Amino acid sequence: MLKILVVDDDRNMRELLSLHLKSAGYEVHVAEDGIAAGYAVLYQQPDLIICDVFMPHMNGFEFVAALRADPVQQNVPVIFLTTAVDSEARGRELGAVGYLRKPVRADALLSFIAEKVNGGLLPLR
Repeated sequence: MLKILVVDDDRNMRELLSLHLKSAGYEVHVAEDGIAAGYAVLYQQPDLIICDVFMPHMNGFEFVAALRADPVQQNVPVIFLTTAVDSEARGRELGAVGYLRKPVRADALLSFIAEKVNGGLLPLR
């Protein structure tokens, strides 16, 4: 089963994404900011991270830059899910496998994840 970490400071967004992803059969863990996400990565070892950009304490770009600096975790695929319209290039520089804009329909997100799994970019467990 694919293990997904959802990182977003909006509790409603975390809960909504978690509900849709769990309904699709994924194991889901959540974190409210980049700092909590760092701990979650160490303990949960996700196969995929879905990450907001604008968060307190440590934004999504800072979190992913730190993730990429860790040789053990540097290859964990990341999908940025954000309202930011002008930061896609930064997400790509950090090696994101996707960049989706909020609001995103659940079926579009699930299709995107399935496409990445079927394309071999994500493990099928």
